[in-house]
Amino acid sequence: MNKLLLLLLVMHFTAVAQTDTKHPVREITAEDSAKVEYYWNKAMRSRMTSEQRQLYLDSALAITPWRAYFWQQKSMPLTKMFKHELAAPFLDSAVKYDPKCYIDYSGYVKCMFGRRYRDAMEDLFMAKVLIGEGTVMDHPYDFYIGICHLQLNNYDSAKYLFRKCIDYRKNKLGEEWVHHLHLFYLGVVYYEQDSIRKALETFDRALKLVPTFPDVKLYKAYCLSDLGRKEQALIELYQTDSLVRLGYDMNEDNTRHILYPYQLRKYYLQSAIRRLEAVLKE
Repeated sequence: MNKLLLLLLVMHFTAVAQTDTKHPVREITAEDSAKVEYYWNKAMRSRMTSEQRQLYLDSALAITPWRAYFWQQKSMPLTKMFKHELAAPFLDSAVKYDPKCYIDYSGYVKCMFGRRYRDAMEDLFMAKVLIGEGTVMDHPYDFYIGICHLQLNNYDSAKYLFRKCIDYRKNKLGEEWVHHLHLFYLGVVYYEQDSIRKALETFDRALKLVPTFPDVKLYKAYCLSDLGRKEQALIELYQTDSLVRLGYDMNEDNTRHILYPYQLRKYYLQSAIRRLEAVLKE
């Protein structure tokens, strides 16, 4: 059944990629081309989240509805404002007109912004079919598929995919080129599976690469506390708090817009500090 579904999806996207019977790509007049350029320039000079920008893009799309990038530009600010139901049809149109360019981005948005994990995996699997083993927003497709599995509590699948990402970079470039975020999430999987020592080892690998990664230090403190090393855990929490106060964070571009899964929250950090301080006073 899954293979049949995948085959049908491939046939659908292949057909869409070749042609669209309602709005096929066509030659436009010099006058229309000038209008599109005018509307596009006006849109780019408008505030990104403004309705005016949307209207300029609508005007450009009325002439060239096959311009996938214009559809993506309509969706992007709405996504960043968490207006996902408004953004989704526009991004779907971008995928419709240029699936090879936007199917992976659609999977990324559904995973990290929309938190529609099963839908995200469908898009990312299709990206593998159309494009191969690619990357989107600085990470391989397998990383985001791993995030989807992690958020669906499919820990073994998530672990396999994070390991795959880590091993690929390690074998190709060396340990120092492994992405610290991939190690962080692998450590989280171990932690969720109660493999505390493996989680601790993995978090230490991440900290060797980026010693100022507060999210990792927080989960390392959780591991130390679970292993009975309360004093050391509290020191780790104090260090984490200092890093947060200095402005260190996960250092991913879109954390300015969204909270990543398992990302450090100041409330949880302060709560952990108070709890351990109380335990050690007993």
